[in-house]
Amino acid sequence: MAIKVGIVGLGYSARTFHLPFLKSLEPYRVTAVMSRQAELAQTLLPGARHRRSMSELLDDQVDLVVITAPNTEHFALARTALVARKHVVLEKPFVNTADEGRELIALARRENLVLSVYHNRRWDGDFLTVTRLLQQGVLGQVFHYESHFDRFRPEPRPRWREAPLPGSGILYDLGSHLIDQALILFGAPRSVAAQVLSQRRGAEVDDYMHLVLDYAPLQVILHASMLTARPGTRFSIHGDRYSFIKEGLDPQEDRLKAGLEPVGSKWAEESPESFGTLHDPEGGDERVPTDAGAYQRYYQSLADCIVNGAPNPVPPEQALKVIQLIELALLSQKTGQRISLTDLRL
Repeated sequence: MAIKVGIVGLGYSARTFHLPFLKSLEPYRVTAVMSRQAELAQTLLPGARHRRSMSELLDDQVDLVVITAPNTEHFALARTALVARKHVVLEKPFVNTADEGRELIALARRENLVLSVYHNRRWDGDFLTVTRLLQQGVLGQVFHYESHFDRFRPEPRPRWREAPLPGSGILYDLGSHLIDQALILFGAPRSVAAQVLSQRRGAEVDDYMHLVLDYAPLQVILHASMLTARPGTRFSIHGDRYSFIKEGLDPQEDRLKAGLEPVGSKWAEESPESFGTLHDPEGGDERVPTDAGAYQRYYQSLADCIVNGAPNPVPPEQALKVIQLIELALLSQKTGQRISLTDLRL
């Protein structure tokens, strides 16, 4: 059974993170695209029908709508697609408020439709490696987990992600990846303390975030900045047996951006010089080969979910927890206080 896909938006996200998989993996067929960029649509998807409105896209009898539009449009577009009885994939972040997320979840349940969120960084090679080390107990009891997603962009860019709009800023953007990974590993924290700031001259949205999630005795630190000229440690994890230190970012984004086709088992393998290190307090440090990244697993699992009823690769209930924690982080920044989660069902 072919899954006929209508994709909304042809920006960086669609071109880099979605189309390479939708065009190369069975059983997907991109049959319609909604975009203002008609020539680009024809170039990238010559066999797809170009549509200028959601109603036109939905009239094309697509099975799945993949929404890569700006965050301000996520809720309305997803709701329209679900009402039209289409399965939906939303680019992260899920929505801008937890209330919007709850409404979409209820609608998808009522219509018995698949609603999923593209938290692709669950399939970063370094995160897969960290997950494996923690599951195997290699580090012993872990007391400190620190995850950074830093970039160097000292000048704000004229784009929607950096305009003062709902869902803009680094917390919703890179922060949603970091939060999602922490929730997958450790579940809901006891409390959150956050700094969410605008540091760059002329910045209209937050470009710095530093979250401390309390899992006493474990402390989880999530950090992202646009003013890090030399991005260093990606993961720094300390247990009572060993520490694991990993530098550099997963290579999949750069390879997809360069046009590498994501086929075969080795397209996302990391080079040995980028492997992380397991540090022994008594010496004898050991390089740890990075598990191969695998963004393709998301769409492979999604197809199995739609066709065969297999588990959703990223259920919206999990993505909702990311939005809830973002809202609590913003409350912490606003009040200057640590926010307890003990009374919340996160």
